[in-house]
Amino acid sequence: MALRGRAAYVHRRFVSTLHVEQLNHREVESKWRKIWSENPAPGVPSRGKFYCLSMFPYPSGNLHMGHVRVYTISDVISRFRRMRGYDVLHPMGWDAFGLPAENAAIERNADPHLWTQQNIANMKEQLQRMLVNFDWDKELTTCSPDYYEHTQKLFLDLFKANYAYRARAAVNWDPVDQTVLANEQVDSEGRSWRSGALVEQKLLSQWFFRVTALADELDKDLELLSEWPSAVTTQQSHWIGRSQGAEIDFELTDGSKPLTVYTTRPDTLPGVQFIAVAASHNVCQSRPEICELITRMKAIDPDSNEGLLIPGLHAIHPLTGEEIPVFTAPYVLSDYARGAVMGVPAHDNRDYAFWKQNMPGKPVHYVVIPEGSSERIENGPYTEKAGIISPSIPKYGGKTIKDGTALIMKDLETSGTGHATTNFKIRDWLVSRQRYWGAPIPIIHCDSCGAVPVPEEELPVLLPSRIKSEGSGSPLARDEEWVNVACPKCKQPAKRDTDTMDTFVDSSWYFFRFADTHNKREPFSYETASSQLPVDLYIGGSEHAILHLLYSRFFGKFLMKQGQWSGGDLNGEPFRKLITQGMVHGRTFTTPETGRFLKPEEVDLSDSAKPIIRATGKTPNISYEKMSKSKYNGANPDDCINKYGADATRAHILFQAPIQDTLEWDENKIVGIQRWLSRVWRHVLTVCDDAQKQDISDFTIPATDSRTEAEVKLWNDIQSTIAKITTALASDYTLNTSISNYNKLTNSILDAYRKSKESTSEADKVGTAIMFNSVMKLIQVAAPVIPATAEECWAVLLQVQKKAWSSVFEIGSWPEAEELQSLSPLVDHVVFVNGKMRFMAKLDENWSQDQMVDAIMQTPEGQHWLDAKAEGKKIQRVIVPKGRKNVSFILK
Repeated sequence: MALRGRAAYVHRRFVSTLHVEQLNHREVESKWRKIWSENPAPGVPSRGKFYCLSMFPYPSGNLHMGHVRVYTISDVISRFRRMRGYDVLHPMGWDAFGLPAENAAIERNADPHLWTQQNIANMKEQLQRMLVNFDWDKELTTCSPDYYEHTQKLFLDLFKANYAYRARAAVNWDPVDQTVLANEQVDSEGRSWRSGALVEQKLLSQWFFRVTALADELDKDLELLSEWPSAVTTQQSHWIGRSQGAEIDFELTDGSKPLTVYTTRPDTLPGVQFIAVAASHNVCQSRPEICELITRMKAIDPDSNEGLLIPGLHAIHPLTGEEIPVFTAPYVLSDYARGAVMGVPAHDNRDYAFWKQNMPGKPVHYVVIPEGSSERIENGPYTEKAGIISPSIPKYGGKTIKDGTALIMKDLETSGTGHATTNFKIRDWLVSRQRYWGAPIPIIHCDSCGAVPVPEEELPVLLPSRIKSEGSGSPLARDEEWVNVACPKCKQPAKRDTDTMDTFVDSSWYFFRFADTHNKREPFSYETASSQLPVDLYIGGSEHAILHLLYSRFFGKFLMKQGQWSGGDLNGEPFRKLITQGMVHGRTFTTPETGRFLKPEEVDLSDSAKPIIRATGKTPNISYEKMSKSKYNGANPDDCINKYGADATRAHILFQAPIQDTLEWDENKIVGIQRWLSRVWRHVLTVCDDAQKQDISDFTIPATDSRTEAEVKLWNDIQSTIAKITTALASDYTLNTSISNYNKLTNSILDAYRKSKESTSEADKVGTAIMFNSVMKLIQVAAPVIPATAEECWAVLLQVQKKAWSSVFEIGSWPEAEELQSLSPLVDHVVFVNGKMRFMAKLDENWSQDQMVDAIMQTPEGQHWLDAKAEGKKIQRVIVPKGRKNVSFILK
């Protein structure tokens, strides 16, 4: 391919390196974007598949710096994998349904579909300007009928398998967005995750997915996810909430159905002094005389200790036969266990506070006491799970907690009033939404036939385009032409379900669709999904640690059980490795007196190190906080790319912090990356200029035994760097250190070149061939991070060699590290690990510390003792004392 623009100019005239200006990033990046679109990198994969997926975005219309970070990470890793010979799937799509689009359309009096499509077009162009190499032929949009048709098919699969059901239940109602919310979409303060409104409780008939049916597997299989951050699996475990305990029946004095409670502390059963039930419990609902009490209870703060005694009703203690009071209490959750709990004031803080407020002056009965203590316990409940059963308790007194529990459980099982059980805190997933912009639920309601699935051949159930959403209630319910249909079974008049699905349904299976996006007949084929899944690397924010990941795992396991994919080697788990990148925080200025956030125009940044408030001349307070419009601390990716270029922006955002850490975005520091890119470009021109002047036609590297000392050192630096960067991109994902390694290698190359030109010693000379090879290796290993600059440099280097152009990203083109070369005989060195001698390694005393470490890590003994991944340890420090033949590793 003929080169154009800057590259062609360089080939026509190799000017002095002192007078070469830096590359025009706009021209170079625009040129290579066009070339890549017309000439995909060739090559045949040789290492198998690699599915690299970053969480797809909501099409808000503009990328933010968090998007730049996550998509740069996935692009660098996927480019590296392709260069290394993998068959890489790196797709992109749009999570396009949901309330934000509907609300924006209402505000603008616009069609949410058109608004969404405009946003997608803008964001896609931004991603392309970032030079992210997505598989755009796999692109999907969840609000497109050719996607939500398959979402509806999966809903029907769930319905037919009894994993989707409709039930009347107390639900979370968002009074602003006029829709119900899943428990996971309500924050710790009882507010909606979207609108921020205080959530209300309503009784409505809603659709649920039976997540609880897979709770046991979802919990146990967290052990298979060894490549997930432990913080995420811990959050998942806590949300699933497995607990071992007992279900115990309490007969009621009115002869109605017994109350069943769940407890994790059956050893404290002798100390039960009351029963508390949720306001929605059948005990309350079946007693019209206390309706007024129930209405009052719903208005009480859920954290309140206030309770309402149900008059005329007592529970009978299953061990003693004693009658105990029954309360309705706001802290009892209707959807946990059976909506009823046993109150043991002596051994639970909440029960103690509730008892003291509602039964003041009544004694507290202790069951478990510290071993060796008296019967009397002061200062509240005893909550430790250690001690003995109080000697005053008939039959069980004096026994250990373990033995007492066993005996109590035996008595309950003998009497038929209790049994051991496993309980889970997780609830079924409420998926109904009373809004327009979502996938319609494909069910028709018939007075005779009940809930009838829409026939598959009639899918998709399309959203009516004539709807005008007004922001209150379901617009679909008001469209009689759309709602009124014939029942598929009896052909009598019936009505469509007017709810749409929670948008988390769309994002809980999209990674399967990416494997087979052009399949019109089914969501995906068994063969394609089984060959591509699980996702090898999934990258996204930690804010999705519970909802999205939990629901995706549910879908993965359900689809495996339905025979729709093999389940891979992780029992249906869809994601093998997970990276949760940290947030990007912006530089934030506030006034010292009031803490008011300052707008950019209010601060003089002419001296970036010493900002000044223009109005007062004072120094503002400076902090780094989550980017937001209200704090005036956002950074526009478009502005950054226009000013510095995509390559510099990508390298800078990787260099600033480890992937998992919060990144404090500081544009002022990007100049360091720009200098590095300029140095690389100038040196490429320099070595090309040398080759032209010397009329070199043979770029073959000299044989090992004919290299100078300087050539051996440079060779070793190249191999060490290749090894480190390969490890960083293949397994460690320490991308910030890779940028440092690029800079170090650049310095090594430039130093070797300078010494070679200035010194008269043959030992310091570096031939043009080996210098040329070193520069090519640098360009290859840096290419995933700085793709356009790398391609420009690569094209120049190839043309000087009179080779036909081929992309630096050609599949299989990644350089593999070769053995280090020694200047002198290798000498035995003793290797210490945490102060203990572990093995011997043959090393060259002239090697740098890094080169010694690299050589040690390549030995079987080094891999055994120092492999951080295998041992769960990290090399904290390496000590190589001068003149002594030993190397000491300190592991953390």
